[in-house]
Amino acid sequence: MKSLQTVATESRKAEHIRIALERDVSSRVSAGFEDVELIHNAVCEIDLSEIDTGVTVMGKRLRLPLIIEALTGGTREAKRVNMGLAEVAETEGIGIGVGSVRAAMEDPSLADTYSIVRDRAPRTLVVSNIGAVQVAKHGSEYALKTMEIVGADALAIHFNKLQELIMPEGETCFKGVGNHVAELSRRLGEKLCLKETGAGFSGEAARLAESWGVKWVDVAGVGGTSWYAVEYYRSGKHDSKASMLGKSLWDWGVPTAVSIVESKMFTRSLRVIASGGVRTGVDAAKAIALGASCVGIARPFLVSFSKGGVNEARRLVKSFELALRSTMFLVGARSVEELCSVPLVVRGRTAEWLEQRGLLKRLLNGRRSP
Repeated sequence: MKSLQTVATESRKAEHIRIALERDVSSRVSAGFEDVELIHNAVCEIDLSEIDTGVTVMGKRLRLPLIIEALTGGTREAKRVNMGLAEVAETEGIGIGVGSVRAAMEDPSLADTYSIVRDRAPRTLVVSNIGAVQVAKHGSEYALKTMEIVGADALAIHFNKLQELIMPEGETCFKGVGNHVAELSRRLGEKLCLKETGAGFSGEAARLAESWGVKWVDVAGVGGTSWYAVEYYRSGKHDSKASMLGKSLWDWGVPTAVSIVESKMFTRSLRVIASGGVRTGVDAAKAIALGASCVGIARPFLVSFSKGGVNEARRLVKSFELALRSTMFLVGARSVEELCSVPLVVRGRTAEWLEQRGLLKRLLNGRRSP
């Protein structure tokens, strides 16, 4: 018989899927990509067919700089979603992450809802996922076990302080997690990533992560799905925390465009996955120009799969690729590496934020000029 805790975890996972599909849980603050303009290069000698969109992320070569972000696991419906999206990731040469593996740690019978990803995506990048609170409580071996369950190439530890804050059953003790992260960094090297869940990384947070030996962060900034919003709707009107906080923290955090720049410029060599409001290949090109190595997309894949299965999810990838290649062609970047240094203009709220943080001039200086 399943424990009450296991049943509660499964129920929560199912609710997350339902709310993400049925309610408007988008951030009301933009990710900031509309403030970034890449400069058109009209006469650059370039052949569209020579453009290389390949990147290496956490030790795996991807055909496109794209990861299907951590979505789900721990329920039968989650298994269907993970199975379909894993097939898309494998055939399209992109990465894929799973939702928190905590459910399978509590109930081994749910392991196949996660391991199905490795079964259907035997060659591409697969990323396991566990919460920082669980790592702080149970230690590094617990985190490594989640990789075994998934058969994953890499591990993401998610820091979701805002989400835990409003969850009725939220756990808010992150104390001591740094020592465990440092141990995992020593053991996993570049196969470890710290990720946010919609509130972004500040430069100070990125610097601390790097001091623990971390090589990758997934900024998951403000501008995409608000997990505060998801938990707000899940909590209901009579939950004391949700009713008292209301929507006051719905848009809390660092917008994605800003978070990319801060994470790069506050650190020496940290590599960034940009997620949170990335919706098109044009957004991806801008994120890479700002300093990201790769981007992640979550809810749009869940929505597309729910509407049209594997074919619709694959169409989303094709659309992303066409927009990315077209943008690279228009700015004269033959590779993702060249895209990192193309000239750009930053304006609006993003420019104001970066200016006040002393980062705008540093970002713009040294860009490739005509």
